[in-house]
This record gives sequence, structure tokens and C-alpha cells, in this order.
Amino acid sequence: MMDDAGVFVCQVLPAEAGARLDLFLAEKYPDLSRSRIQGIISDRLLTVNQKIEKPSYRIRSGDRIEFKMPEPTPLEAEPEQIPLEVLYEDQDLVVVNKPQGMVVHPAEGNYSGTLVNALLFHCRDLSGINGRLRPGIVHRIDKDTSGVLVVAKTDFAHQGLAEQIKRHSVARIYTALVRGNLADERGTVDAPIGRHPVDRKRMAVVHGGRRAVTHYRVLKRFRGYDLIEARLETGRTHQIRVHMAYIGHPLVGDLRYGPADNKLGLQGQALHATTLGFVHPRTGDYIEFSVSLPGRMELALRQLEENSLKE
Repeated sequence: MMDDAGVFVCQVLPAEAGARLDLFLAEKYPDLSRSRIQGIISDRLLTVNQKIEKPSYRIRSGDRIEFKMPEPTPLEAEPEQIPLEVLYEDQDLVVVNKPQGMVVHPAEGNYSGTLVNALLFHCRDLSGINGRLRPGIVHRIDKDTSGVLVVAKTDFAHQGLAEQIKRHSVARIYTALVRGNLADERGTVDAPIGRHPVDRKRMAVVHGGRRAVTHYRVLKRFRGYDLIEARLETGRTHQIRVHMAYIGHPLVGDLRYGPADNKLGLQGQALHATTLGFVHPRTGDYIEFSVSLPGRMELALRQLEENSLKE
């Protein structure tokens, strides 16, 4: 609850006693990360019974917790000289092959080294529709997902591309390595996705979530693994990762939605945006871009091939 002065106030119930202060607040205010809460505490913006306490403080029944959010600091993405693999560029847009491990745009914990920082150095001018931290970003792929991404340089292109994404007319094809062997060569997962009811950093198939549709087909089978092609009909956060885990075939290397063991040694999920196709907003021509699998996935496939030859 927040009072008229903008101060958040809560009182600890008997059943909540004993928890760490930072963990209690992270659960009570899911929109705030634990690190953000720890920052508020360390900046002395939070009190427990009008006293400053540490993040590790064990709350007690009846404790009155009060804190105020710090004033937001205006942030703007800065150009950085970071290598880029540019597949296509004109006055309206740029298409890149994003490497695994690169965040698309600045956000909490990642204000530098992102694709946006690299693009601002490369072309200086990007669409301003999404503000100063996400200029030009029409769609995103996860940090540990590699592959084709289009970025708008003009507002005209941004609006045209965003409309195509809204209509689900953009061709988005991914290649993924999943655990286990799928029962069918082809299939469709049509299951709504929303925030996980407990872990707010995860997505899940939930009742009342937004409709999400993924079409898949098996490209190659190995013992205990399948290489698949996944076509997005919709584009929800973590859609392929969530859908494949939902049907019992999580992506290899995906620690968030799959098991921790990783016999193939992949760091990050084995997911690559292989093909992206759309109508150019200015010319009206359909254009399509495809890139080969990154070395880390090729290496994993070779390992599976060699293991099958030994058997």
C-alpha cells in the first residue's frame, strides 16, 4: 500500500515473520527486483519501525515497513564501438545477426554492451518511438538466443514493421535443440502464456494468459535429443522455451525452464533465430534473411553425431 506522500507502507503479519527483509519485500512487490530492493535499503530509503535495517534483517510480526522509491534518473543509451554482423541496411532499417550473450537494449543491470549501444555507434540514428533506452527496437530476442533481428532507423519503418508483427505476418523461424524425442514429426502448441504465478521472472502456460501458438517440425533426431524448426505464429516472451518445456521437451542449456544437467556443455539455451522475413515498409517488397547456426550449436550437433556413430 502507498500513502498520499508516495511512501510504501506495510505491516508484517504473524505468518510472515522470520523471513529476510529483502526476500519478503521482493515477494510482496513482484515488480521490484531483489537487487532494486537491496539498493533502496542501502540508500537508507527504507525503515523498519522507523529504524534503518540491513537486507538480511529477519522481520517480526507487527513490524511496520516504510520506504519511498528514489526519483528516477533520466537515462539514455550511449553509442559504443562494438562489432556487429550487419546482414542488410538502408535508410529505413538495419538487419543484424545478434550473437549469443548480447542483450538487445539497455535495462536494469545491463546499461552498456547491448545491441542498441552498438547500433547507435554504427548508424547514429534510430527510430525514437520506443524512447531513449530502446530506440529502433521493434522486436526482441533473449540475451542467450542468437540470430536475425531487424531494427528500425526511422519512425516510418518502425510503425510499418510493428503493424506487421501485430498482424502476425512476419516470418520468424527458429532452430532449437530440445531434450528427448518428440512423438510426432510435426506439431503445434497452442497454449496461453503469462507470468508465472510464483516466480515473476519466469513465464508459464497459465489460464488467462495471452494466446501463444508455436508450430514445430523435427529436422533431425538423435538419441535423447531432437533438432527442431519452430515457427512463431505469435511472439510472446520466452514463447518457444515455455512451449517446449510445457510439452516435456525443454531446450538444451535452458536453466530457467529445463533441468540443470547439461551433458553437451552449452551455455544458454540452444535457440537460434534462423530466418526473418517481412514486407519492406517503404518499397512494399517481401525480403527474407537467413543465417546459419552459430558455432556453439554446431559443436553440440557434431558431438551428438559422434556419439551416435560410437553406439
